Amino acid sequence: MEERQALMAFAALSQETRLRIVRLLVTAGPDGMAAGAIAEATGVSASNVSFHLKELTQAGLAAAKREARSIYYTADYSALSGLIAFLMRDC
Repeated sequence: MEERQALMAFAALSQETRLRIVRLLVTAGPDGMAAGAIAEATGVSASNVSFHLKELTQAGLAAAKREARSIYYTADYSALSGLIAFLMRDC
């Protein structure tokens, strides 16, 4: 992971709701979660969750896939691993 990518990821994770969403998606596993279920689990409105999911997707930490009328979000495990590797690279 390059420094610019890491900075975007850290900026996305520096917000409480987005950090909570990433942690939720990691525990959800590769099947992910529907946007509505994420809103319900985090106690945030659907429009607010949509905004945060867009930020996480743009930062490369989450991915979206449409299934029928729902959008499912998953954590991007390779990006998260890359972020950890970036932090540990010089340690």
